[in-house]
Amino acid sequence: MSLEIALFPLSQIVLPEGVMQLRVFEPRYQRLVREAGKRPFASALLNPFVQQKHPQRIYPTITQVQICDFSQLDDGMLGITIQGTQRLQIIERWQEDDGLHVAKAEVLPNWPESKLTADELVLSAQLAEVFAQNPQLKQLYPDFKSHNGCWTAQRWLEILTMQPPLKHQLIAATDSQPAIAMLLQWLQEQTPPN
Repeated sequence: MSLEIALFPLSQIVLPEGVMQLRVFEPRYQRLVREAGKRPFASALLNPFVQQKHPQRIYPTITQVQICDFSQLDDGMLGITIQGTQRLQIIERWQEDDGLHVAKAEVLPNWPESKLTADELVLSAQLAEVFAQNPQLKQLYPDFKSHNGCWTAQRWLEILTMQPPLKHQLIAATDSQPAIAMLLQWLQEQTPPN
């Protein structure tokens, strides 16, 4: 079964159970928020290596989101907090008159829960350290799921800067194992030798 969904494309993406704060200032995205009760919307990852009108400008694996909170920011702009709920796959995409991206998408299974092994727990410990150093990020996750491999991998993929094709390849996988393997390798490379 497919659904029509509006897209909020960014250089980062929120994944299922992830939380993100957004500043909404473009009229097309203000409309997306106004219409969120009638038409669902999704967080989408931009491909910066192709031009604006290119069919592959937005990667096809997206995350349906729901709005958790609204606020007026200090600059008068609208702030929203979104939470990822469901992985989707774009089948067809187009733009409406004001430039809002809309897609027909199919539901993908969310990653199955997985328990971090003893060797993988370093990923959770390092993530907790990143959260401790970023109180605004930590505030978004009062329930830190320290042993959940799926949850931990997805939070890393949301915050790490990496080449968009690699990020998309990892989020498009059917489970968290490719991301966990890559993250472990990355952490080893970041750790100086004794």
